[in-house]
Amino acid sequence: MSVVSVRVLIMFEEWWRVRSDEERVQWVLESFVAVGPLRFGMSADEVTATLCALTGDTEHRTWTSGPGDDTWKVCEGRYREFGLHLYYRDERLSGVAVDARCGPQVTVEGTALVGRTPSVVGQWMEERDAELSYMSLGVPRSDLLGVVVNVQRAHDRLLTRPVFFPAEALDDLPHWFPQRAWEIHG
Repeated sequence: MSVVSVRVLIMFEEWWRVRSDEERVQWVLESFVAVGPLRFGMSADEVTATLCALTGDTEHRTWTSGPGDDTWKVCEGRYREFGLHLYYRDERLSGVAVDARCGPQVTVEGTALVGRTPSVVGQWMEERDAELSYMSLGVPRSDLLGVVVNVQRAHDRLLTRPVFFPAEALDDLPHWFPQRAWEIHG
């Protein structure tokens, strides 16, 4: 194998690498209030100040809006290396998606939600939440916890990529986030 081929192989393997729980920052979910140190309603500057103590990664923001709707706008922020995708409405934190491969580990009642086998987390949610519902493609949604347990591709398997939301999103959750929040990422 050539040096270039080896470098490409190493780069490819690193792309799909899933951090162990020991390598991840550990956070606890406060349903509808906070995901670790991130509190719903924080300004982007407050989020940046909070996360600068945890990561050298910087947030990259983009603005999007719903098709044909000038009133619905969201700012998306991404900490790629730290594994967070943040959503802002009216310049306030309104959603947090955690990367399955490299994001912080978020727990609820001692149960880890990030980077897990979807059926295992789904079963735990079913046993815990009698009002559990499902979004498209059978993705579980808990209106008691404020989380949708989406999935993300990690090489040839799927792992949990939770999306956390505040209580005000309950009325129209599928449209609270842009469509790409619900897509399976690689």
